[in-house]
Amino acid sequence: MPSWTPPGRTLRDALVDAERRLRIAEVPSPRVDAELLLAHVLGVPRGRMFLSDPIEADDSVRFESLVVKRVARVPLQHLLGEAPFRHLTLAVGRGVFVPRPETEAVTELALRALREDAQERVAVDLCTGSGAIALALATEVPHLVVHAVELDPTAHGWAERNIAAHAEQLAAAGSRVVLHHADATTVHAGALATLMGRVDVVVSNPPYIPDGATPRDLEVREHEPARALYGGPDGLDLVRGILDVAVTLLRHGGSLVLEHADDQGEAAGLLGVPAVVRGHGGFDLVADHPDLGGRDRATTAVRA
Repeated sequence: MPSWTPPGRTLRDALVDAERRLRIAEVPSPRVDAELLLAHVLGVPRGRMFLSDPIEADDSVRFESLVVKRVARVPLQHLLGEAPFRHLTLAVGRGVFVPRPETEAVTELALRALREDAQERVAVDLCTGSGAIALALATEVPHLVVHAVELDPTAHGWAERNIAAHAEQLAAAGSRVVLHHADATTVHAGALATLMGRVDVVVSNPPYIPDGATPRDLEVREHEPARALYGGPDGLDLVRGILDVAVTLLRHGGSLVLEHADDQGEAAGLLGVPAVVRGHGGFDLVADHPDLGGRDRATTAVRA
């Protein structure tokens, strides 16, 4: 009489075990992360997994490897090799800041300014990182030229890769992204010198964490490049440099959009980004804006 053999491990079994381990590791969204990792291994959309199917041995090994790394708080986007941003899917990995949902709302402020009052349809994205903001602007606003500036060579490489990957979307919009390997706080005799006084919108998500501060999220603290995080003793060194560049590049009436930390808005008083922009003297109509969670997130201003 043949011996009884227990049924093989199913996708559901693997998913339940991974979710349990991610929850113990205090991963913020254990179920979603487990599903995305398993879908990635299987090469199918997350909603197309048949959880009663058995998991193949090779897939089980690959999935286990990813779960172990996620338990160690390696960013989910690094494990998947991509990050969603508005309507885009961007390649990301070590050495480039992973774009966040908060920056999507910042991008919307820049889009609104371009749609309402664009003359030459020229925008500049300073500290572009993966190219997220620049690509969103160029693919959502027809016939737009976006100059994207990034100094770090690794991040610049990721931006270059993403721009190439979205060539069809850019062509469909009749737009271009021109990538510059340059310092975002320098314009005279530099890559942007020909744009002085011609730009409709300058937007930036610069490094703004004070040098002595510790990021709350473990993924940010241990895996994001320090150059993309820290902005000097009060976090605003890059912001001040960007203001000098923006006032040179923007046409009169052109718009500035700056992302900042949730504790660097109006409530921070003289230590906040709105106060720094007002104190610069080159801008009018300075205003602060919350993100979708109601936290201070971005300062806008108009070239005086």
